[in-house]
Amino acid sequence: MASQILRCVAAVLLLTSCSNTAARRPGSSADRPNAYDLVLSGGRVMDPESGLDGVRNVGIKDGTIRALSEGALSARETLDVRGLIVAPGFIDLHAHGQDNKSNAFQARDGVTTALDLEAGAYPVDMLFANRRDKAILHYGVATGHIPARINVSTGLSPGHPMTREVYLPWYMKFAEKAYAFFADTNPMASLQDPLSESQVEELLEKVDNDLVDGGVGVGFGLDYTPGADDDEIRRVFEVVAKRGVPCFVHMKGVSGLTDMSAMESLLGYAESSGAALHVLHITSMGQKRTPRYLEMIEAARERGMDVTVEAYPYTAGSTYIESAFFDDGWRARLGIDYGDLQWSETGERLTEEIFHTYREQGGLVILHAMTPEIVELAIAHPLVMIASDGVPMLKGGEHPRGAGTYARVLGYYSRELGTIDLMDALRKMTIMPAQRLEAFVPEMRDKGRIRIGADADITVFDPATVIDRATFEDSHQASEGIPHVLVAGTFVVRDGVLVPNVYPGQPIRAPRSSR
Repeated sequence: MASQILRCVAAVLLLTSCSNTAARRPGSSADRPNAYDLVLSGGRVMDPESGLDGVRNVGIKDGTIRALSEGALSARETLDVRGLIVAPGFIDLHAHGQDNKSNAFQARDGVTTALDLEAGAYPVDMLFANRRDKAILHYGVATGHIPARINVSTGLSPGHPMTREVYLPWYMKFAEKAYAFFADTNPMASLQDPLSESQVEELLEKVDNDLVDGGVGVGFGLDYTPGADDDEIRRVFEVVAKRGVPCFVHMKGVSGLTDMSAMESLLGYAESSGAALHVLHITSMGQKRTPRYLEMIEAARERGMDVTVEAYPYTAGSTYIESAFFDDGWRARLGIDYGDLQWSETGERLTEEIFHTYREQGGLVILHAMTPEIVELAIAHPLVMIASDGVPMLKGGEHPRGAGTYARVLGYYSRELGTIDLMDALRKMTIMPAQRLEAFVPEMRDKGRIRIGADADITVFDPATVIDRATFEDSHQASEGIPHVLVAGTFVVRDGVLVPNVYPGQPIRAPRSSR
């Protein structure tokens, strides 16, 4: 018996000596000079997946985290990050800015993966081909119901549709061609008019084929497509369900602040089809209904439905004034008036007369429609992840969320207001969005984590100083207190400055499958 006890004790001691890190084992790769490309030394590592919150040295090699150690690590380069937090890079599921000018602001806000899963693109291959080997951040899109619908109605392949004129190709070098096309057609009619049965069948086939080509789910802007009836939407949901990917949905508007029909319909589409559902910007669509909307989502999850939700940390939203969003009845539906609208280019508040002038002209408008209490409620809610809904940051005057969402949560809502603790804030920015996608996008299984074997997408920030600087009056202000950001082990931000001419971003897309 004594000998058995001694053997057990010896085994435990052996396991203990091996468990700290490979860096402590004589002869291991960690003992060799320059075993790693980079070591982040002495930072406070916070990993929401494992709960790790402690000082570690992080060894990075070939774009992957290879060591987490309390002991010293040898590398070609060591960066002292004492006093700073080393966190997984932030994952934005709702970033319309699929261009490097936008990426530059997103990176300085701590984002390492920026996906547009609302507007999406059609065909997705167009965006992936245009961004290949040219992206600062990891990038990707859903198959877009809106651009696919435009294609069915007009024959145009809009690509990524987020620009000022609404549904021009995102890649501006083709803008003149698109302007000429739109001079002879009415693209808005393709959103406002119902499709014929043959057109719906064509739409379903196009959406299905685009999912086969790697669309990260299907994005819907139901508030912008009044011509899409319940039958069309439900049938698209059924196609999505068969492919096993989610629907990312900007809900329809409703007639008043006590009307829950939009959420009821949306959950109905998901439940009847079996599709997974992600509800976009819950506060801007819910406003005072937000607490009830969240209760409805909780109840759906209790019934076994796969439903997730996001919000951004601002009391104002933005959209295009010429869109169907501002069709008759918008004031009653949103519970706001003309004076709650702010013209993004000038900062002026609108009157009824100015509203109609700008609606004819077209452009981006800010909607001051949410209370601070509603935004805090959503950010603190355990089901709500953080996403920016940032538009392309191309010429100034955009909503500041495209530049400051993540630093605002960390600095204002976590540190200053205490709405949410730091680990939970990081959870909503990292592991939660990664887990939303990882079942059908294998690349996401190694993102949103600080662990051995994970991708070296890392954000290093100062918890005492991190804060957003972008405002509604000056949106092109980078966040502060985020000195270092790595994408696939490559610095894209170093010492608070964007690193020029580095493009480590990789495509994030669902695996191609058989038709």
